Amino acid sequence: MDIEALNNELRGKTPQEIIEWAIDYGKKAVVTTNFRPYEAVILHACSQVKKDIPVIWCDTGYNTSPTYRHAEATIKQLDLNVKLYVPKQSAAHRDTVMGGIPDINDPKHKEFTEQVKLEPFHRAMSEHQPDVWFTNLRKGQTAFRDSIDILSLSADGLLKVSPFYNWSDEEMDKYLEEHKLGIETKYFDPTKVLGNRECGLHA
Repeated sequence: MDIEALNNELRGKTPQEIIEWAIDYGKKAVVTTNFRPYEAVILHACSQVKKDIPVIWCDTGYNTSPTYRHAEATIKQLDLNVKLYVPKQSAAHRDTVMGGIPDINDPKHKEFTEQVKLEPFHRAMSEHQPDVWFTNLRKGQTAFRDSIDILSLSADGLLKVSPFYNWSDEEMDKYLEEHKLGIETKYFDPTKVLGNRECGLHA
């Protein structure tokens, strides 16, 4: 697969055209979500092309109440085929053992991230075995994300597709307005704390 050539070809396409291309290219596609800001955009776009696409939601157990309300409303509005994955240990149990969410400089933070995000994600991917993974990564979010493109490969060779990679917040806002979709701004990721950090899922 010539990723560079494919990216050059797709760069002039609309997100819907990119999604249609990827659905045709692969045999089994999934879209992942955490219901952070602008997630409704990728979920709407993917479900418009493939209604029953599996939506993998890895819930850390530490989402805010507004995020959970937004998630429930979006799932209902778009009639999403959600596949929920949660950590094997409850948040209450983990908080007792670890003394709450470990600081990013605490040696326990790596194990925390593994428990609440990476293990559920890898379990989901192992069970679904996709060959195409839709994400809502966009240029300008982090230094790592600036280094990829519409198409990229995960560490294990899975094709990642980011249809809105080159879109600005203003364009995303317009999409939300046009399709009467909600946005959640109180999202909290306990594995990142800072918005410009990567948790290890994509890097």
